[in-house]
Amino acid sequence: MWEGRFIVTKKQGRWEYVGRARGIHAAVIVAIDRSGGDGDHILLVEQYRVPLRRRCLELPAGLVGDDGTHEAIEAAAARELIEETGYEAARMEAIGEFASSPGMVSETFTLVRAHDLTKIGAGGGIEGEGIVVHRVPLAEIAAYIEAKRAEGMVIDVKLLLLLGAAVLG
Repeated sequence: MWEGRFIVTKKQGRWEYVGRARGIHAAVIVAIDRSGGDGDHILLVEQYRVPLRRRCLELPAGLVGDDGTHEAIEAAAARELIEETGYEAARMEAIGEFASSPGMVSETFTLVRAHDLTKIGAGGGIEGEGIVVHRVPLAEIAAYIEAKRAEGMVIDVKLLLLLGAAVLG
């Protein structure tokens, strides 16, 4: 129906949905920092999301192949982790492919686990992204997410991964 640089709207019968253009895929990164001797910390990012018109708390993530080149998912995830958080991983492990909103969007993402992190830069993304990096103790993640929600921040659905059984009561 319509195609832009990054997305395309499609129609199949009466069903309308959105997908990524040009075969672009996404990588979402679970990065747990175990260095520093102060316990396990998860790396999260915060950035303004135009469709929501608010800031959003998320796992680091990025597009694979958005520049038109063929790129391995693990390589893209490693690049995005450095760019967004300033942390480098010794190894990246693809966990699997997931869909976040399959009733409206055909996009899937590959969840990637980052191993053996080293802080090598400030992060913050590329110019104009305005990414804020959060290094949050895993033991305090539920309270942290709730505090951010109370501030009015949108919480990405992928953060349910971090809440685990606590959501089920």
